[in-house]
Amino acid sequence: MPPLLRCAGWRLSTGLFTWLVLTVLLASCSRHPATEVGLAQDVYVWQRQWTPALRNALSASNAHVARWHVLAAELGASGGWVDIQPDAALLAATGRPLLMTVRINGQLARFDGAAIQTHLLELVDAWRQRGLQPAALEIDYDCATARLPEYTAFLRSLKTRIAPLDLTVTALPTWLASPRLADLLAVADASTLQVHAVQDPRLGLFDAERAQDWMQQYAQRTRRPWHVALPAYGSRVVWNGQGRIAAVESESALLVGGVAQELMAEPRTMARFVTQLEKAPPAGLAGIVWFRLPTGDDRRAWSLSTWIAVLQRKPLKEGLAVQLVAAQPGQPARDIRLDNAGNADAPLPLRIRVRQGYPSPAGPAGNTCTADGINGYTLENDAQGRYLRLSQAGLLRAGASRTIGWLRCDDAAAPDITLEMGS
Repeated sequence: MPPLLRCAGWRLSTGLFTWLVLTVLLASCSRHPATEVGLAQDVYVWQRQWTPALRNALSASNAHVARWHVLAAELGASGGWVDIQPDAALLAATGRPLLMTVRINGQLARFDGAAIQTHLLELVDAWRQRGLQPAALEIDYDCATARLPEYTAFLRSLKTRIAPLDLTVTALPTWLASPRLADLLAVADASTLQVHAVQDPRLGLFDAERAQDWMQQYAQRTRRPWHVALPAYGSRVVWNGQGRIAAVESESALLVGGVAQELMAEPRTMARFVTQLEKAPPAGLAGIVWFRLPTGDDRRAWSLSTWIAVLQRKPLKEGLAVQLVAAQPGQPARDIRLDNAGNADAPLPLRIRVRQGYPSPAGPAGNTCTADGINGYTLENDAQGRYLRLSQAGLLRAGASRTIGWLRCDDAAAPDITLEMGS
């Protein structure tokens, strides 16, 4: 009998009933659906509030996820704790390993290791009392490179106190320059290298070439299993008048004024990166951890459908189209609307040119047309005429629409108008 037809001592026999039984057994012997597509894929659940949208996203994507990294608590820069209450019943029902992730702010003024360990042990107990059995405790601490020896000593002590529970950590590319990194990675049972949003925001949210270089260096520094954290989101970076970063707005809105720039990790860019990564993975790479789980509440994350398409390695097709839509029946005003009929979140076009059937804004019989941009677009003019210019980068989610301007002509039967999307 071929090896594929053996499982737990069962043998193939004749008859339809036996064939059906065997089919079920084969399914139970096969690999987990989340691992059937190349590298195993985890995801961070980074939301503090377990909203209906978050619950829906978790349930919809569970079949494609190997492990859930669930934010359990955050220690702020001022030393105050924020503990998150996840939906224990929903997490238990996933049947997936759970990593209890704790974020420690990298700007923490005073690192009280003993107090932090006490709080972490209480968190582990609280999870277990609610029926959750974490597969590991994960520490996410973006400390300065100079503090690695102190951090390593903390991890060594913590590991003895949580044993036999596994201890994992996140790591920064900036630590690669330190000879102390190997000591830290030798303490943890596993680690995750973060390759997004780790340098000057002016360089962008993600750079594939730099990420590959960091991963190759990291593979030479650790002898333990490791994952790489990849972005599935965007951020808004705000600079103050002195040119310093005033705020980084991602899943939560921050009411901070200043010069802002939107940074995006485009789905097609990340899909290409994953394809190349799976063709030649660095030594020891155990999988990918996506940051973060997209939900309907999170306007800067990818759409859930696009993220799942990337997880499944499905071809991504953007379906951007622009059209005029009557604002109200019988009225001369028209809305200029962008539609995305594809399965991939698409970058908003930088320019959409508004062309009329005659060369001047004033047409036959004095007919004039006025227009303006909204929702991130402004009306501009150049030698070729009028166009809508994108003021802030962003993505139009798969299946979504956005009104980006309006057009009004004196004549209700407006002349033919052609809208052209440009780069």
